Amino acid sequence: MTFRLLAVSAALIGFTVAGAVIPGICDEAARATPVVTAAASQQTAPDFAGLTNWFNSKPLNMADLRGKVVLVDFWTYGCVNCVNTLPHVTELYAKYRDKGLVVVGVHTPEFPFERSASNVQAALKRHGITYPVAQDNDSKTWNAYSNQYWPAQYIIDQTGKIVFQHAGEGRYDEIDRTVAKLLNVNG
Repeated sequence: MTFRLLAVSAALIGFTVAGAVIPGICDEAARATPVVTAAASQQTAPDFAGLTNWFNSKPLNMADLRGKVVLVDFWTYGCVNCVNTLPHVTELYAKYRDKGLVVVGVHTPEFPFERSASNVQAALKRHGITYPVAQDNDSKTWNAYSNQYWPAQYIIDQTGKIVFQHAGEGRYDEIDRTVAKLLNVNG
């Protein structure tokens, strides 16, 4: 093996290892650096911006959602970690939608093929998603939330404050308990 081939191989291995922790990468980064914000932050949730192609709903805005508990779920159908969270999000929606929970899926594409409305609609059907979902092809809502990861969930209380934030898979029980507490119901 020549020195040049050895150097290229070492560089590729280095990029592979480093790539697992670069923020914004769908797979490993979300698991490597989970983000959880405690209720103490209490910042007002930004309104939805630049969303197009609303599915399962007319366009929504935060002002009209006051009085409801809102789960904003940033995802994209091509991200395996996002797909792994979808059963939990749809279950949470089914469990609490009649008690005051609104789930809004914000589909922010990572790759160009994920910008297609028909591809998003097919993913909604494939995963049994009936809650409102809108496309954020220009990442305007993503940027308004200063979001960095797929998937990411934000729970917003009835006054419009972000009380919980999580990036990546997991913490499903904690998300459920937070929603139940805000809705004043037993989980």
